[in-house]
Amino acid sequence: MSLRIIFMGTPEFSVPTLAALAGAGHEIVAVYTQPPRPGGRRGLDLQKSPVHQAAELLGIPVLTPVNFKDEADRQTFREFDADVAVVVAYGLLLPEAILTGTRLGCYNGHASLLPRWRGAAPIQRAIMAGDHETGMMVMKMDKGLDTGPVALTKAVQIGEAMTAGELHDKLMQVGATLMKEAIGKLEADDLPLTAQPEEGVVYAQKISKTETRIDFSKTAREVHDHIRGLSPFPGAWFELEIAGKPERVKVLNSECMDAEGPAGTVLDDTLTIACGEGAVRPTRLQRAGGKALDLADFLRGTPVVAGTRVG
Repeated sequence: MSLRIIFMGTPEFSVPTLAALAGAGHEIVAVYTQPPRPGGRRGLDLQKSPVHQAAELLGIPVLTPVNFKDEADRQTFREFDADVAVVVAYGLLLPEAILTGTRLGCYNGHASLLPRWRGAAPIQRAIMAGDHETGMMVMKMDKGLDTGPVALTKAVQIGEAMTAGELHDKLMQVGATLMKEAIGKLEADDLPLTAQPEEGVVYAQKISKTETRIDFSKTAREVHDHIRGLSPFPGAWFELEIAGKPERVKVLNSECMDAEGPAGTVLDDTLTIACGEGAVRPTRLQRAGGKALDLADFLRGTPVVAGTRVG
């Protein structure tokens, strides 16, 4: 017997889980995703989400309600007569009518080791905080923000140089495998649920543009973690004078260096930049409107001499 599943997700991160559940023989009766958004080169074309596109390739009906305030949308959800809803980065807080709108409830794939990093940006926040470990969890959803009981957990190590993009790609594959296992256990009535501990709750606030600028007064380790936590998007940046004009330069990768100097000062001809303690060297950079370049290629086109101040 397979389960009748409603799948709810939006970005690329969600697609492997949708594919894994469909491949396991479950009946995906509907996919819910965020409505098409303006995109394309000039931002004029409506772009379907990655989940929307994947569902169409699988021949699954797609629904894109703005929210579930309309009773007609709630009724449509119930009428699918699904056994369970699977939620992975859908992008909407679900009302109780949806949480209880299937026979077995809603199960969420969340990219952290709950209760640490509840909320919108757990991947980035874990790296920015210098965590050495994170993971994927499957939890049964309740009315709170990532507060429901946990079913399955898979820990993942965060390497010293791992970026948010690299961790994202690792976790989305781990999450797909874990959710497939969880739904298999749910089908067999063998899925345990454990309440989250009361201690250790940390919230992963959405990344704000105001925090993307690099603060070189912090330690080299903190700056390095900030850079890799925001790579590749939205990207941490500093301001550098190029051809007499200040320009934003994104840093996509970096390394910590054993050097000292006034914070924000370039210490040598290989762009080692002093921090409040220690120094960092960007290893991959991107000028505004340009392509990402390794350090040597960047410096060939944009030499930066020792003593230059960046900010």
